[in-house]
Parts: sequence; structure tokens; C-alpha cells
Amino acid sequence: MEKFVPRVKLADVARLAGVSASTVSRVLSNPEVVAVTTRQAVMNAVEATGYRLNHAARNLRKQRTGSVVALVPNLGNPFFSKILAGMGRELAQAGYDLLVADTMEGSAEQKSFRRFFDPSRADGIILLDGRVPADELAPQLGLPPMVCACEWVEGADLPCVRLDNEAGSRLAVEHLLSLGHRHIGLIGGPAGNVLHMARLAASKAAAGNARLTLFQGDFTLQSGLAAARSWIDMPRADRPSAIHAFSDEMACAFLSTVQQAGFRVPEDVSIVGFDDIELASFLTPALTTIHQPKRQIGRDAARLILRAIGGESVTPVTRLVPDLMIRGSTGIASDRIHGGRRGAKADR
Repeated sequence: MEKFVPRVKLADVARLAGVSASTVSRVLSNPEVVAVTTRQAVMNAVEATGYRLNHAARNLRKQRTGSVVALVPNLGNPFFSKILAGMGRELAQAGYDLLVADTMEGSAEQKSFRRFFDPSRADGIILLDGRVPADELAPQLGLPPMVCACEWVEGADLPCVRLDNEAGSRLAVEHLLSLGHRHIGLIGGPAGNVLHMARLAASKAAAGNARLTLFQGDFTLQSGLAAARSWIDMPRADRPSAIHAFSDEMACAFLSTVQQAGFRVPEDVSIVGFDDIELASFLTPALTTIHQPKRQIGRDAARLILRAIGGESVTPVTRLVPDLMIRGSTGIASDRIHGGRRGAKADR
């Protein structure tokens, strides 16, 4: 027969630590307001007694769920994995669970996002999907605290952690120009997407007098493949000698497809991606791309939402600095090498 072990109570911890029960409660919920010596005495007593805090009961008293929801536009995109990892680690250290919802199915016009915004499900929301209509985020709707990460919602006054996307695309285009490319293809994102618009505007500004050709994309492998097929089908004289894809997934698909068709990278076409996903450095040749500090984006967004949940004021916008990772997929424009003649495979 098992021996009955009585449950350790808060009063037991207080008695051993030589403090009141209310002091123990403060140490466990808001340790920063308690003197270090008192805090240590309480934590020693907690360890000695084996006391376990009932998080469910505490959250019920505070009318909190102990969870934060991250809304992601495409969980199949490996770009988001490290962002979520950084986010989850930071939240776990604060005692919060991270719940993830994929918003990819359907468009903003076809559905409402409000089903994700139920305060009974989460204490805070981190938006990584900029398609949410601003009118669904109105303050009078009584929604949980929200912050944006990566993407943002135009017209909504929400704190945001994101890369300086304009600076990233400027780096990409200026790199290609420095190699002598004067006709650059851009593989964009979905029309109206905030990342697409920011990167397109910056690319156009950086290009100056260089010629630009836009291939419509949606950040997926499939749209990178479609752009590559369009490039291959172009007359030789109309093909851009370089490509700046607004996501690494599109850049990877473009690179693989043109190689399978017999073209050489970078001899026949140089390629620059955006994001620096893990796969980028394992391609042959490795992909030149714009690096995003993904774990930092996740950590910073988690810290913002925790502050917002606590009622603190938060920084409106945090813009992180991009880096250009130069690898083997970019090279000197072929007309600089061959005296005006494109690479041998480019006359297909």
C-alpha cells in the first residue's frame, strides 16, 4: 500500500523561510519586488519542501491562459522555424506556452482572422501575417495585446519587430550592379504584400538606370520554378543576366530549375535570395542571399508581447540590420567576361 504524502502548502514554505505567506506569493509571482536575501530564503524553502506552484490556479485567479498565439502565414516555409524557436524559448522562460496557427489557407478577403483573437485562448498574439485587415484589429474590439513580427499591418498601430527590408534589397541589387549586371530580374511576393512592396520599391530605387523585369511570385518553391521557366522561355536578348528573388525558397527553385535546363550559375545567370534559410548554404553553388537574424526576431517579438501583456509601453518599431551573404551563386556579368556575348547556354 502506497504511503500517503500530504501536499506541501504555501504556508509550509512560509514557515520554513520565516516569512509570511503573502511574501512567498510575491516571490513566486513578482520576484523583482522582493529583497534578494528574502527571495533566496523563500526559494531555498521551496526547494527543501518540494513545493510546486499551481500554474493553472494562478492563471485562473489572474484571468490568464498562460499562452501566446503566433499566427504564421505558411508553416511549410522553413524561414519561420528558427523565428518560432527563438520565440518559444523566450516565452517558456517566462512561464508561457507558445501556440502556433497556420493562416495560409484562404485569403484575407475570404475569411476573418477574428477566430484567432479570442482572449480566452491566449494572453497575447504575435502576428507574422500582414494580411490581417486593419479594421479587425481596432482597439475597441477588446482584443488581447498584439505585436507584429517580420510582416506588419498597414493602418494598424501595432508594435513590430522586423528586418530593414528596404536595406536588404538595396544590398542585393547593389551587389549585382557591382558585378556588371545591367538587366536584373526580380521575383516578387504576392501583390499587396508589405514585404513585396518594401523590397520592390527598394530594388527600383537601387537599380537606377539598370533594366528591371518583374516575375510575379508568392514566396513559394512553385513560384520560383514558374519564374525560372518564364526566364528560360524568353528570347536570349530579353533574359535578365541576374535575379533577385524576394525569398530563398523562390531563389532555390529558380537555381535548380535553370540548372536542370542546362544553364550555368553564375556564368549564365547570377542569383541573390532573401532570408538565408539553412538550405541556402548547401546548394551547389551556395546561394548568395540577404541574412535575417531569425532567432533574434523571435526573441525580440516574445519580449515585446510579454511587456505588452504586463501593461508596459513598448517600442513601436524595431528594425534589424540585414547582412549580405556572398556565396557562389553570383558572379561577374557574362558580357564582361565574353566581350558582350552571354554564356554558351544562354542562346537556347
